[in-house]
Amino acid sequence: MPRTTIHRVQVQFGDCDPAQIAFFPNYFRWCDAATLHFFTSGGMVWREPDAPGGFVGIPVVEVGCKFLRPTTYDDMLEVHTRVEEWREKSFVMKHEIRRNGELLAEASEVRVFAIRHPEDPKRIKAVPPPEDFRRQCE
Repeated sequence: MPRTTIHRVQVQFGDCDPAQIAFFPNYFRWCDAATLHFFTSGGMVWREPDAPGGFVGIPVVEVGCKFLRPTTYDDMLEVHTRVEEWREKSFVMKHEIRRNGELLAEASEVRVFAIRHPEDPKRIKAVPPPEDFRRQCE
């Protein structure tokens, strides 16, 4: 079973729209924070632009979310995060957003392991994630 972390979020007043429902872009913010928590809690480096090989991070190249139930001000949420799939130069992060065990939303992010482009340091280039990086995620 893949390693899963839980990132806790309290919905703030400013996270909600006039109907007092959490505004949908906040789910992506919470998932991004949960991804950071996943890597840092496992002792992994989130980004290291001066590292040998020019590792600059794991940027998002695709994102999606299925909203099942609303959430509102002062709700305590848990974002359950894991790597769901490994691809050649990318991987899929899966997020389940829950309140008291109830599934509220399912989100996914496709991310790449990025280095500085060898021909143009202003650009990045996706490369296969190193094996030690993959092992730390499992």
